[in-house]
Amino acid sequence: MPTNKQESLRQLLADLHAERVATMAPDALQINIDQRQLLVDTVDRTRFARVGATLASFSLEEISQGEVTLDGLLERGPVVLIFFRFAGCPACNIALPYYQRQLAPGLKELGATLVAVSPQVPERLADIKLRHDFDFLVASDRDNELARQLGILYTFNQASQQAALANGKTIGEVTGTGTWELPMPTALVIDRERVIRFIDVAPDWLVRTEAETILAAVKEIIAEQQFPA
Repeated sequence: MPTNKQESLRQLLADLHAERVATMAPDALQINIDQRQLLVDTVDRTRFARVGATLASFSLEEISQGEVTLDGLLERGPVVLIFFRFAGCPACNIALPYYQRQLAPGLKELGATLVAVSPQVPERLADIKLRHDFDFLVASDRDNELARQLGILYTFNQASQQAALANGKTIGEVTGTGTWELPMPTALVIDRERVIRFIDVAPDWLVRTEAETILAAVKEIIAEQQFPA
């Protein structure tokens, strides 16, 4: 599929919100809006991992390949991690196909590896990759272990918990984690020395990182490798 250079993830997610305003029950919509705004207003940004930090190697469970390690992935080049919420999340089903169209081809040309990461258990997580036929890796971060290290987790507020219970299923039942925790959508670029070169955390899950921003961070790493100082 040809890349649409004018496509904006921010606009795609704004369109989703506009559709919700037009079609969603007002009370349910307000709970969603309030939770996102609460995170924007209160999240402790000092907990987020910082550019320049060196990560310990870690492993993730890719839905079709089994265990993959950071060190193993870095043998091919820089690694881009896209943290998302869960396979059934409407916003994630817009964001990840956008990254398939706008990010994955460019990363492949640069020799970088793209991994979409969610805490959802692999047997439930497989659905989103199969639904959209992604050609990048989709992996489970068991028990939110990596997301916790990066400081990007949030917990459903009371109103969101009550709404989920009223609908008959907690988010922990959906993800298979048994908790109310999810990662805030995050884009992370890691170089071959396991150093974080770029990180963008979105407390509001309807605002996510554009592909061109991520590609620019990877290109900077590649340029340094090809033309060392």
